[in-house]
Amino acid sequence: MHLSQPPRAPAAHAAAPAPAKSTMLPQNRRLRHLQGIYLRNLSFTRPRGRATDDLEADLPSTKLQSLHDGPPLLHHAHSSESLLPTTRVNANARRRSTTLANVSPITRQKQLEYTVESRAADVFFSLHCAEEEEPVYISEVGERATNFNFRFFDLSQAGPSVTRESQFLIKIWAKRQLSWSLLVTEQVDLRNLNYLGSIRNQHFPPNCLVFHLLDGIYSLELSSKKPEPKHAPPLSTSSYNALMKLSNLDNSIQDALATREALTAQINSLLDRTPPDAVPQAQESALLASKYVSAQTRALRTAQARRAELRASIAARRTAIEEGRAAQAKAADDVLHAQSKLPASRSLLSATRESIHGQRRRICEDLSRIFPILPHVSGAPLSFTICGVPLPNTDYDPTSSTSTEDSLSAALGYVAQLAHQLQFYLGVALPYPLAPFGSRSGVRDDISLLPDSQRRDFPLFLRGGATAQYRFDYAWFLLNKDVEALCVAAGLKVVDIRHTLPNLKYLLYVCSAGRDEVPERKRGGVRGLWAGRLKGKVGGGAAADDGASSNGGSSRPGSADSEVLSGGRQREQLMGRVVSRESRDSRENGAGGSSAGNSVIGLPFDESTAKLTLRTKGMRENVGARA
Repeated sequence: MHLSQPPRAPAAHAAAPAPAKSTMLPQNRRLRHLQGIYLRNLSFTRPRGRATDDLEADLPSTKLQSLHDGPPLLHHAHSSESLLPTTRVNANARRRSTTLANVSPITRQKQLEYTVESRAADVFFSLHCAEEEEPVYISEVGERATNFNFRFFDLSQAGPSVTRESQFLIKIWAKRQLSWSLLVTEQVDLRNLNYLGSIRNQHFPPNCLVFHLLDGIYSLELSSKKPEPKHAPPLSTSSYNALMKLSNLDNSIQDALATREALTAQINSLLDRTPPDAVPQAQESALLASKYVSAQTRALRTAQARRAELRASIAARRTAIEEGRAAQAKAADDVLHAQSKLPASRSLLSATRESIHGQRRRICEDLSRIFPILPHVSGAPLSFTICGVPLPNTDYDPTSSTSTEDSLSAALGYVAQLAHQLQFYLGVALPYPLAPFGSRSGVRDDISLLPDSQRRDFPLFLRGGATAQYRFDYAWFLLNKDVEALCVAAGLKVVDIRHTLPNLKYLLYVCSAGRDEVPERKRGGVRGLWAGRLKGKVGGGAAADDGASSNGGSSRPGSADSEVLSGGRQREQLMGRVVSRESRDSRENGAGGSSAGNSVIGLPFDESTAKLTLRTKGMRENVGARA
């Protein structure tokens, strides 16, 4: 029997178990007690008329002899002379194995290869039971050897048809010349094994099998030895009744297992003979098909709804694209038409910017005349006055008199008023809003994190103790920050924010600078108020005044006609009114009163020293300035 390849060997097993303390009775040996198998003196042929060292002998035949017929017959040893052929001329010549010492290395190598090839091989074994079709166990492959110690195994986990057996069949498979063949087939009865105790110092016959059981090592071909006595303490065993109960229980279990297998076989046979009922399967297939149809119907409805949405979206996009293209065409036409208007628009923009810059210059010049900032007479560096009131550069004596505090408050009020007006004319939002109320002005801080968030208004005047001093200093600091913001917006770099008046003077100087002429003030405004407001206020009911008023009222107040017709007479009448009022005030205060002597009154927009302040309708009109 030849195989193309050996059966697959199982995984590695556990190491050899510890030897048992006492040997088992022969009738109690079972296959579950077998743990390992050894093979000794692997042999394929025996010599037939020739010595093994004969160089002229042919290689042994690859045909293997079956060993299951019985053990090999014993024969007497022969010398090398008796094995020589009878046709040799010199019959007395002797063959000696020592002749290998004088041969060539090639011949010696061939002889060694022949010896190894004739004795060594790859071997594995398989165990078979009578009630099992497949092998119970297949060992690993031992490579190129004559004595094999196969790995230990455990058959206790197999079924009762294996573990309870005492007899089994072992097959030895060998590989020579790249092919596998059955070498030995041996029927083994564990109850007939002979106890060896150890495999050392043993002379084994060819292809000798050695079995390793729980209690020791056994063999079939070697004589049995008496096991050595074991020194162990006596152990208590079960009674006869307990063993019988255990045996009956085991038999009942085996009967139950056999009954289960029989019932399983009967049920399988009935199922094989009964034709299958196709109705439940058809119903299940129909139900499954209906589910698939419902799912596909829902998917179809979803796809149709999605298609409708996509169509509506595409239509909306097409409409939007058409509208966009129309808008683009219109924008292109507008761009083409606007190309001709672009130079005019640019020139208008440039003229508007120049006009805005000129108006700002005019306003800044007016503010510089309204709030004159002049050097102080003391001659200290960077010391200025605003409207004749000196203001130090945040350097003053807290222990000063009340008059000094009033002067300081008035100067800060002027500065607050000037900064408040500049933010509107220059288009700059102050970070800290100002509340200009003359000498009672204030500033508000809505940015900083203050301990008392309710008190964010800080006064620009000194009233109170140390807390008021701190709040006043902080208010002055915020005012300087506002002035710095105005300077930065105008493109100026502030060296020291504590120089309040120098910074404002520099700002007004830069904002009012320019090479072009300052534009004139537009018609209307204060000049336009003269024609409408002086009626009934300047003449005091005189006939000449009424005529003047009627003549002036015949044209629109503030227009060019009004200025031409009544400009001269209104100026003369207003000057007469001012002179009469001054004489009346002088009579009330005395001939040498300081009030009449110090008052300086003039007309607005006049080059003389007199000044006139007019209010709009609903407000009290003040003529002149009183100290």
